[in-house]
Formats: sequence, structure tokens, C-alpha cells
Amino acid sequence: MGAEVFIVRSNGKNAHEAFEKAVSVAHYNYGHRGYTGTIAEKSSFIVIDPPVFGTAEEYVKDLIDNRDSRIGDKWGPAGCIKCGENEYLFFGWASS
Repeated sequence: MGAEVFIVRSNGKNAHEAFEKAVSVAHYNYGHRGYTGTIAEKSSFIVIDPPVFGTAEEYVKDLIDNRDSRIGDKWGPAGCIKCGENEYLFFGWASS
């Protein structure tokens, strides 16, 4: 089995609520069969500080391109960066 990159924005009162919402939407869109290559394959996330310079999207691209150890495992946690009031960016590798 392979791995796919996913990047998804979600909102919620906190990161946990936003994560649950993003996973739920992915399950709705891609089903519960597994190996979707989406955030639906994740059961946890790790909070990563937002970048000092540049955008969150640019920073996420660098983390993914460099297979950052915090998010580089398709079986490990998703990354999470707070982008604004009640807005979060989740990203990483997921089994496909």
C-alpha cells in the first residue's frame, strides 16, 4: 500500500473539534473502507507552531517535502497549525 499527501482546513472551537470535523467530512466523502489517502485515516494530530515568516501553506509544503519526522509517517499523527480564530490546517501523509 502507498501513501498520499493531504492538506485540509477545518474550523472548530479548538483543534480537537476541528480535527473531528475534518475526519468526519473525509469519511462522508471517501467512505470508511480505509486506505483513502485522506485525513480519514488519522486518529490523532500533533500541534506544530505556525511559521514566523511566510504562509502556513508554504511551511506545510516544506514539512511534507522534507518528510518531517513529526508528520512523515503515514500511520502517525497528522500535523496541525492554527491559522486564525477557530481555523486549523491539518496535513500529512495517509495510507492509500
